[in-house]
Amino acid sequence: MKDPADGAAITAGLFHVAVKTNDLAATNAFYTRIIGLRPVARPDFGYPGAWLAVPMPGGAAILHVYAGGPALGPEGRAPVGTGAIDHISLSCHGYHAFIARFRAAKLDWREFLVPGTNLWQLFVHDPSGVQLELTFDGMAEHGPRPDQSTHRRYVAGASFHDPATYPTLA
Repeated sequence: MKDPADGAAITAGLFHVAVKTNDLAATNAFYTRIIGLRPVARPDFGYPGAWLAVPMPGGAAILHVYAGGPALGPEGRAPVGTGAIDHISLSCHGYHAFIARFRAAKLDWREFLVPGTNLWQLFVHDPSGVQLELTFDGMAEHGPRPDQSTHRRYVAGASFHDPATYPTLA
């Protein structure tokens, strides 16, 4: 017999992802200037942060950034990296324009072709070491396919983030 409450449980989509940071200005610069999100109104939670949204009509706040207070671990700093979460994936357009932004900001990135599909991917890290996967419909993109050479190809599980050489973005 089916539990009647089971029929009411529906997941409609991802509401947001929250990222902790030690450098709110650099994190905001990364997500607005490089990734192209836009700031939206954020309630006053009593600690610094930002809500960033997809810049399209109806684009919801998908990324919540917070600093200070609850972002800090026992050492007094926000953790770095994605922990058990490997990456956050965003659906994007303009593959080569993103590469141009990465180059201009001196960010390291990796590229990937999803086998058996038309999906092109770019991997990049934010200032807190969170890995992003930007996913594109390759059939709608112009220019060369993703670079699959050894120095540029994304390899799952192989980190390429180096906090010591991460550029200043703020």
